[in-house]
Amino acid sequence: MTDTNPHHRIKHWMDALGIPADYGQRHQLEPVAESANLISIGQDLFGRDQSMEPTAAKAWQNMQASAQKAGVVLQVVSAYRSIDYQAGLIQKKLDRGQTMDEILKVSAAPGFSEHHTGQALDLTTVDCEPLEEAFADTDAYAWLMQHASEFGFVESFGKNNPHGLIWEPWHWCYRDFLIAA
Repeated sequence: MTDTNPHHRIKHWMDALGIPADYGQRHQLEPVAESANLISIGQDLFGRDQSMEPTAAKAWQNMQASAQKAGVVLQVVSAYRSIDYQAGLIQKKLDRGQTMDEILKVSAAPGFSEHHTGQALDLTTVDCEPLEEAFADTDAYAWLMQHASEFGFVESFGKNNPHGLIWEPWHWCYRDFLIAA
């Protein structure tokens, strides 16, 4: 998709993938802006370069260092994703035979993912399968629940969230308004 207007790109992908036009309303999600200001945060556990918005990247680095001092290893599974990349993830799932309803319980539609903002991270830790609920049973998750807000991060999609998405204990998003002055 070569159109750079995000609203056109979102509509294109919604139509192309067969995502219902009322997706945002049904899932109580608003479209989010793609970050145009990204910096590298290094590689994820798969060796792919990852990036975040600069303020969120600094908060992530500080949080990761603090966790490390406490003996907790936090590893990045995924950070920034463009609208087009998100669409590609959904298309791959469709190609594997998943239904759109199944997909939209685990993946936000293109244009609605917090990953587009450059402020979201999917995390894991050693000896934990990435993007699995079992992450909630790790010391890393317990540490995040106790300390992530000190760095401005929140677990976006908790149990029984109003968005109709599965519980994602691995998904954390930076919210700078959380940090006390």
